[in-house]
Amino acid sequence: MKIHSLGKTIASLGLLLLVAGCGKTGKLSPEQEARFAQEEIVHRADDLTFRRTIPSGQRDSGWSEKRASIVVTRASVFMHRNGQPLVEITPRSTGFYEVHRDHDRISLRVGSGKSAVIWSFRPPENAEGWTDNIRSVIKKKKTR
Repeated sequence: MKIHSLGKTIASLGLLLLVAGCGKTGKLSPEQEARFAQEEIVHRADDLTFRRTIPSGQRDSGWSEKRASIVVTRASVFMHRNGQPLVEITPRSTGFYEVHRDHDRISLRVGSGKSAVIWSFRPPENAEGWTDNIRSVIKKKKTR
């Protein structure tokens, strides 16, 4: 009886972890969908794994992985979880942003100094095109 119960518990836990790890992150509000359509979506990817890194030398340095989605338009970059922004770059943005590509991986640095965070991910295709389009958005933002 104990072995059967333990097996059931392990199976249930495995299913719970599978469902939790595969959560959908790409849902946007109708207003957000309309905004991005108007800005002309050039890239969109849902449910990607992003590595969030806080550079060494900071109290909270280290990294973690998060599931999120990203929309890149001609005017903005919006990394989000179901419409809740993690990173948003628009022409009105005033912060420091930088994008780099290493083979098929893109790194987006947000902030500078002790407030810097690096979000890196592998887009589903054309990493060079994604990088060029994100860089174009960054160039359009306000300068201080």
